[in-house]
Amino acid sequence: MKPYRAELMVCAGTGCVSNGAFQVKDALENEIKERGLENEVRVVTTGCNGFCGVGPLLVVHPDGIFYQLLTTKDIPYLVEEHFLKGRPVQRLMYTPPEDKLPVPKMSEIEFFKHQMLIALRNRGIIDPENIEEYIARDGYTGLAKALNGMTPEEIIQTVKDSKLRGRGGAGFQTGVKWELTRKAKEKTKYIVCNADEGDPGAYMDRSILESDPHSILEGMIIGARAIGAQQGFIYIRHEYPLAMKRLLIAIDQAKEYGLLGDNIFDTGFSFDIQVHRGAGAFVCGEETALLSALEGQRGEPRPRPPYPVEHGLSGYPTNINNVETWANIPVIISRGAKWYAEIGTENSKGTKVFSLVGKINNTGLVEVPMGIKLRDIIYGIGGGIPDGKKFKAVQTGGPSGGCIPDSLIDLPIDYESLKEAGSMMGSGGMVVMDEDTCMVDVARYFLTFTCDESCGKCSPCRDGTKYLLDILTRITEGKGNMEDLDLLEGLSKVVKETALCGLGQTAPNPILTTMKYFRDEYESHIKDKKCPAKVCRQLNIYTIDEERCVTEGHGCGVCMRECPEKAITGEKKKAHKINQEICVKCGACYDVCRFGAVIVE
Repeated sequence: MKPYRAELMVCAGTGCVSNGAFQVKDALENEIKERGLENEVRVVTTGCNGFCGVGPLLVVHPDGIFYQLLTTKDIPYLVEEHFLKGRPVQRLMYTPPEDKLPVPKMSEIEFFKHQMLIALRNRGIIDPENIEEYIARDGYTGLAKALNGMTPEEIIQTVKDSKLRGRGGAGFQTGVKWELTRKAKEKTKYIVCNADEGDPGAYMDRSILESDPHSILEGMIIGARAIGAQQGFIYIRHEYPLAMKRLLIAIDQAKEYGLLGDNIFDTGFSFDIQVHRGAGAFVCGEETALLSALEGQRGEPRPRPPYPVEHGLSGYPTNINNVETWANIPVIISRGAKWYAEIGTENSKGTKVFSLVGKINNTGLVEVPMGIKLRDIIYGIGGGIPDGKKFKAVQTGGPSGGCIPDSLIDLPIDYESLKEAGSMMGSGGMVVMDEDTCMVDVARYFLTFTCDESCGKCSPCRDGTKYLLDILTRITEGKGNMEDLDLLEGLSKVVKETALCGLGQTAPNPILTTMKYFRDEYESHIKDKKCPAKVCRQLNIYTIDEERCVTEGHGCGVCMRECPEKAITGEKKKAHKINQEICVKCGACYDVCRFGAVIVE
């Protein structure tokens, strides 16, 4: 590949693209051409860089200079100063919160320097639409080793020895799953990549597909060789158009290079991959529901046993792993099981990718070793809570996970520790909450999601989650009683133990963990008819500070105009009042007042 004086890595993950990354990239290319620098400076479109909260962003290699929040207006000055005159533009760089610190390079930024990249090893470094750049980063060397120097049994044993656990949520041993599929009696076998990522706030799989689609293909081909499959499927959400585009390009390139299709590496082994677009049902993340959708049926889970490794797609043995699991496989084969097994904890090996969202300063995608403490993620990589507010809880595992309180902030992040705390690893969603979060409302929010996404096949999930949601809604509206708490807890356990699939079995987790760690908030909603976080608006009383309304707001009347029930009266430049008998507690007045004159009690 041609060497350049500088390579400008423009993040083109979905987050940056939505903020204008492609326009920034085009502006860079045009400006560089106009300045006659096209033979010295190259613009590279990469996948998600990870630091999503400051995009569009640009990393300059080999210097490692990190530019953030770029617009097309910044580009002419940036190109002239940095790439023509050799003077990096400090005002466009990422600056740490501490003003006295020097502007860091990418490797020195707290968000990046504590991460360990395996599944995300090529993020922000290669053009995901160029197979040669993947190969230049040792791509497909794991496949070459697996096909030319290892038997299927040796491949499986290597994965078993690495102790890689499935990253889709359940954490089952990947090598054991492969072994069970290979030992199945039928000759026809399938492998499937589960890219149906539907957790609110989670985008790990999408970003891996956007950043490094060939790593998924390579992992699947290795898995197919080990299991004895000749056909694979990738089930991806239709809502991921950019990931879909890059995945299809990667498949075409792999076929063109003879890495996918017939007689791969002249070994006589043949394998092909088809992409199936999912319609967006959350339940299709459950493997048997996914198989039903692949077969053209409604996405509904099936009773187990038999498990898919015995009776899967069209009745044949089928191995299903998610995107992150497949992305780990090539590195494990290339570098060996021992290397991988030395990372993480005794029972949770390797790294895990998390999407860090919510009330956190550094929003983005992170990959960390198993066993890292929650504190190190939130206050180290995440940069703490905005506006100096207090950390209250973190939701792990998506809507099926649980809420971990601030008292457990030193909890190590691994499968067993999270389960013991009442939560789960899940696919890797991590939603941070601060002191202004109502935990009862959080439980209601996540249960609303799982209730809506229930396929309705079994009564515990179909009816049980709806009844649980009705109880939570009553409590947030101030209509609950103390007996509701016993009913919530008892019914949650029944649903958890009797639902057909993982969606229903884990749906009560947000309720059980918030009741365990934040029971006082439930009791406040019921006994005192108050929401401590002032989030549940039906329990709030809205009044107007008349002095502030006049002295600072000059009786502007905005709240009066926005009130849907005309419950606010007053004249221009005079104090306004709220008629409590008419007020429906919608909070519109509080939302629009720019002077802090509306008081919530």
